[in-house]
Amino acid sequence: MALLLHLETATRNCSVSLARDGVLLGTEEWAGEKYVHDERLHIFIKALMGTHGLAFRDLSAVAVSQGPGSYTGLRIGVAAAKGLCYALDMPLIAIPTLTVLARAASGISDSRASIIPLLDARRAEVYARVYNPDLTARTETKAVVLRPDSFSEFHRPLYFLGDGVAKARGVIQMPQAHFLDIPYPSAAHMVTLAYDRFVNDSFEDLAYFEPYYLKDFVAIPLKCPV
Repeated sequence: MALLLHLETATRNCSVSLARDGVLLGTEEWAGEKYVHDERLHIFIKALMGTHGLAFRDLSAVAVSQGPGSYTGLRIGVAAAKGLCYALDMPLIAIPTLTVLARAASGISDSRASIIPLLDARRAEVYARVYNPDLTARTETKAVVLRPDSFSEFHRPLYFLGDGVAKARGVIQMPQAHFLDIPYPSAAHMVTLAYDRFVNDSFEDLAYFEPYYLKDFVAIPLKCPV
């Protein structure tokens, strides 16, 4: 039996879930105005394991949301996942963050539809990728500057979700655009995605795996008083 721990820290939602053989057992998560992943992630992991009476040695693998997203959030999640995998000598599974978010829209049954997760990439940009309802990807992940006709070339209707929707609502005015109230990816939506990778031995190289930032980190220098 496969017991998988899932970590989703790419956005404001600090989220942990546990599943056995692809069936969700429980979730611990919290999303607020500030990033508190460094304070809460390990607390959530321990609480979830304790609730189900499980020890870390019972785990079969750890799955982590690989990005894009918050630089700090991704670093915290990946460091925790790699630390557990090193300590327990078990495999690491990585799931693209936009795929996790798209999985939250799995209730859409219209085969003509396009599911388009949007994550805030700061300024006028969003991280975006276009999916079919079966979660096959139609594009690569890109940083996109939104326009009124953005994504008009894809299947209709268009379903947008993620924290980038706040930007998209004021820009994309097409009648075929629908905006879902699902702001963040959750570790609960990683379960079937991670299990598929587990049964197919689709694992990451622990020594070389890094988060997928998409854009380089740019530090803003502090202004020193004269």
